[in-house]
Amino acid sequence: MAYEVTATRRRPGRFEDMIGQDFVVATLRNSVAAGKIAHAYLFSGPRGCGKTSSARILAKALNCEKGPTATPCGVCPACVEIARGASLDVIEIDGASNTSVNDVRQIKDEVQFPPNAYRYKVYIIDEVHMLSTSAFNALLKTIEEPPPYVVFVFATTELHKVPATIKSRCQQFNFRLVGIEVLRDALAEAARESGIEAEEEALLWIAREATGSVRDAYTLFDQVAAFSDGSITFEKIRDKLGLVGIDRINEIVDACVAKDAAGALSSLDAIIASGVSVDQLVADLAEFFRSLLLLKSGVEKESLIGHPAERFSAAARERWSAAQVERGLALALQLHRDVRYSLDPRYELELTVSRLAWLSDYVSPGELRSAVERARSVLAKGAAPLPESAPSGRSGPFDGAERPSREDGLRADEARIDDPFASLKQSWTRPHEAPSPAIAVTPTPTPTPVPVPAPAPEPEPEPEPPRPPVPSIGIDALSGALVARFQETKNMVATALAQATDWSEDGGTVRFSVDRPFVRTLLEQEHRAIAEAARDLLGKPVSIEIALVERAASDDPAEDGGVPAQVELVRRMFKGTVITEGRNG
Repeated sequence: MAYEVTATRRRPGRFEDMIGQDFVVATLRNSVAAGKIAHAYLFSGPRGCGKTSSARILAKALNCEKGPTATPCGVCPACVEIARGASLDVIEIDGASNTSVNDVRQIKDEVQFPPNAYRYKVYIIDEVHMLSTSAFNALLKTIEEPPPYVVFVFATTELHKVPATIKSRCQQFNFRLVGIEVLRDALAEAARESGIEAEEEALLWIAREATGSVRDAYTLFDQVAAFSDGSITFEKIRDKLGLVGIDRINEIVDACVAKDAAGALSSLDAIIASGVSVDQLVADLAEFFRSLLLLKSGVEKESLIGHPAERFSAAARERWSAAQVERGLALALQLHRDVRYSLDPRYELELTVSRLAWLSDYVSPGELRSAVERARSVLAKGAAPLPESAPSGRSGPFDGAERPSREDGLRADEARIDDPFASLKQSWTRPHEAPSPAIAVTPTPTPTPVPVPAPAPEPEPEPEPPRPPVPSIGIDALSGALVARFQETKNMVATALAQATDWSEDGGTVRFSVDRPFVRTLLEQEHRAIAEAARDLLGKPVSIEIALVERAASDDPAEDGGVPAQVELVRRMFKGTVITEGRNG
């Protein structure tokens, strides 16, 4: 029998075999079992997480001899042909190579014919986001109202490129990345089926490198199994694939903890001489500090840190603080950014390792602030008193006072260790020169504080008297009142209101008419202001309706040699006179 890769051999054939997609599996199983089958599905998610496999399982569930059923048998002719990709009623189309509108037109012609042998005709279009805009538009009507025996299943890794018109016509299922522990268990089962012994640490490394893709995990597993001779170990993976390995990084880190820059650089040179690339070493160094930071934070989950906790440097875990490890991770990440623009990537790597050798002396800003605050609190209690003069004319730090005992000196030494600024404090309080002869100092009398009278309380402001209500008027006087109100602020509106006629009120609506379109347009623009003014004048909320009535031709002064309506309105507004200029014959 021909060799079959693990990804193909372990392709799920039932919904129960899907791993890491519990929501999708439960929804599809319940839909098929209840007979609520949609006409179009859209499967989206990262590569290798089971989108095409789920589409084939759905086709089996719809066309199985026992179906539609949520558990296809897998042995009937329909299930066998669909699994081999030989069914005429399950058409798989590669959207990346069939992007034109002519390919979609062929699908539109084929859906008119019923299935050849089975219950449903299923179209599986992979990488559907690669279709052209014209192809999507040609597909809209078909997927919206297909024949009852047709089901479309679209799969894509880039959901944002699928038009919204397509999404709205499909049931959407988002496939997620598979967890590292789930992948590790799947790889362990695959190793048992193949008769291969595999270390858990090696399988965990493969699962982490797959980044959530089941297909990538099986592909990398086949590659590792090819050179492992029936036994997969992490040491073989490290040596064959050119990895750094946590043991080699521990050598560099141990030298950095001991402030041995020469030893760290020597270990670095040995790793590069073994054939490990600088890029790989930078990535592994950043991953090491990231895992070490998680350990310092109390996280020991093996799927997160990548190795058992005891594999990491004990010296680094004990002697480096969380702030120092965080600083080391920042240096590693900055190294990754600097390598691409460097004169020589190795120079940048050696510079970073040299800086890591002094990581034990790093003090975070928070720790420095705490130390300064402790020093301030010590100094705030007051410096040591000045020494008093001795009768013989000589003075010393303990003249005139009792000398401290040995126990007091030990306590002072302990306080000096706890206080990072003890030496600095002593330099401030200890005299640097021999004291001069005693000088009598007269203490300055403390001035007696003068009582300050309390300020008189400010008088509370008197409340404003309530404004008298504005008396309401009737509809007959509304026109004149509106004109008078707008003459102060909007003279042009007041002039337009003066031309309005037929004022009336019905059910809270004030209606009036104008005979010029220009006047009506002006009043419509100020509709809100007129309504508010009318509400204040009438004493109740009202709305405004402005009607346009036709005027007789003889009433237009422009036709009788007069002035146009717009000019007459401007004349009234500014209370001016129209001057007509004669024409020279």
